[in-house]
Amino acid sequence: MRIRYLLDENLDPRFLRTLQRHYPQIDALRVGDAGAPGLGVSDPVVLAYVEANRRILVTDNRKSMPAHVETHWRAGRHRWGIFIVSKNAAYKQLADALFVYWDASELEEWMDQTEWLVV
Repeated sequence: MRIRYLLDENLDPRFLRTLQRHYPQIDALRVGDAGAPGLGVSDPVVLAYVEANRRILVTDNRKSMPAHVETHWRAGRHRWGIFIVSKNAAYKQLADALFVYWDASELEEWMDQTEWLVV
């Protein structure tokens, strides 16, 4: 199955526009978009959403998200991958990196994996 992304609300909305402009074939939503969790929802709600909807979470949340991921996993839950990105990542470089993952791998390869993207 092709990778689909959910961008955390902590990521600047301009990043999603950059990704869509350069790689319109990638299915990506941002928290707050139609069909995605609403703005301001808790991290556990976001994790439940990506699990149920088979999306890789892209986030720069290094404070609370790792603890919530651990709690989610200990409860016997799963995730379709989490990509943690640098707060200072250049939008185009990050879009390029997400495209490479999208193009070179399948969603199932990322089950319960966390990837740190340093771009």
